[in-house]
Amino acid sequence: MSERILTCIGCPMGCTLTATIENGTVTTVTGNTCRRGDDYARKECVAPERTFTGTVRLLGSTLPVLSVRTAAPIPKEKMDEVARAVGTLRIAAPVKCGDVIVPSICGTGVALIATRSA
Repeated sequence: MSERILTCIGCPMGCTLTATIENGTVTTVTGNTCRRGDDYARKECVAPERTFTGTVRLLGSTLPVLSVRTAAPIPKEKMDEVARAVGTLRIAAPVKCGDVIVPSICGTGVALIATRSA
């Protein structure tokens, strides 16, 4: 049995959570003031995910770069790989907000999308 102390990011309260982990499973979560804290701790301790945000080089536009993000969270351990892949991308204007830039970034099954039009 082990314990992990986390600061919840599920809502603006920022509760200090204590998650008890047994055999790779979260058995209890304490310190949360809402259900989101419990959900966050259970997921964060077992399979953490993040939404990637960044920029890609934009060709044929007055803007040098285009802001992008993943359409859904990706596994945290894939963040560096995704950042390296995004750093190599060059896309041509015009692009509309919401356009899919890469359908499945680094084999995650999650699309990389434009967050603005250019």
